[in-house]
Amino acid sequence: MPRIERILCPVDFSDTSRHAIEHAGAIAGWYGAQLKVLHVYSPIFMPVPGLPAPTNRVPDVERQRVHDEAGAFVRASGIAGVDVDVCVGQPVAVVLERAATLATDLIVMGTHGASGFEHLILGSVAEKVLRRAPCPVLTVPPRAHARARLPFQRVLCAVDFFEWSAAAVELASSLARESRAEFELMHVVEWPWDEPPAPAFSELPAEQASALLEFRRYLVRGATRRLESLVSDAVRDGCSVTVQVAHGKPYVQLLRVAAETGADLLVLGVHGRNSIDRALFGSTTEQVVRRATCAVLTVRK
Repeated sequence: MPRIERILCPVDFSDTSRHAIEHAGAIAGWYGAQLKVLHVYSPIFMPVPGLPAPTNRVPDVERQRVHDEAGAFVRASGIAGVDVDVCVGQPVAVVLERAATLATDLIVMGTHGASGFEHLILGSVAEKVLRRAPCPVLTVPPRAHARARLPFQRVLCAVDFFEWSAAAVELASSLARESRAEFELMHVVEWPWDEPPAPAFSELPAEQASALLEFRRYLVRGATRRLESLVSDAVRDGCSVTVQVAHGKPYVQLLRVAAETGADLLVLGVHGRNSIDRALFGSTTEQVVRRATCAVLTVRK
C-alpha cells in the first residue's frame, strides 16, 4: 500500500489555507507523516540593472516578520509539531522545488473563490502546481463551500480502467481505511444520451430500443465486474466497500454522486506529467476540481 511520509502544505494566510492545514494535519496523523507548511513570500520589486536579484534584497528583519506570521498562522490552526518553511521567490517554482527536494508524497493546498477552484486557480499558482507536481495533490475548497468532514466518512474514487486508475484506487482505499470511511468505486460509461438530450427509449423503434438497452446492460455488467475485481480483501477488511456504474457525462455523474452521497473526498487518477495539460484541464478532472464541494485528490501514475 502507498506510504505517505512527507506532506507539504503551501499556505497564503487565508481561511481556505487554514482549512487545508486541518486536512493536512489529519492525514499526517493517520500515517505518522511529517508535515511541512510552506509560505512563499513574493515581494514586488522592479528589477534594477547591476543590483542583486529581488529575492536576495529582502531585509533579514522582513524575512523574520514573515516567518513569525507564518508560525502564528499555523499555531492558530491548532495543529502541533508542524515545521514551518518560509521562502522568497516565485510561488510555483518554490512549491515544486520544495516538493521535489523534500521527496514529498502529498501536496495539500486550498482553493479559493465562490466556485472553489475557478477564481484563483485558473492561470494561477495552484493551477500550475496541479499540472506539474511530482506527487498526488489534494485540493481543499473554501470552508464556506465545503461539506467535508474529518476524518473522512465517505470516499468516492473514480475509475476509468486505465493504468493511472490503479494508483488512484490504491491511495483512495488507504485513506478510506485510515479514516474508517465508507469507500465507493465508480465508473461512468460515456453514454451519449445526456448532452444534448436524445429520444427516450420508448420513442425509438422497438428493435433499436431493445438493442441499445441490451448494449448498455452489457457495458454496465462488464464495468461492474471490473470494479469488483479491483477491491482486494485488504480493502474489504478495513472499510465498507461498494461499487457503482453510471452513464452520461463523467464529471456530471461524479459530482452528482458525490453530492447525493455526501462524499468527503473524491479521488481521480490522471495521466503522467508529460500529458497533464491535456489530462487535467479541459477534461473531467478540471470540471470536478472546479465544482466539487469536497476535497479532491488527483493521483498520477
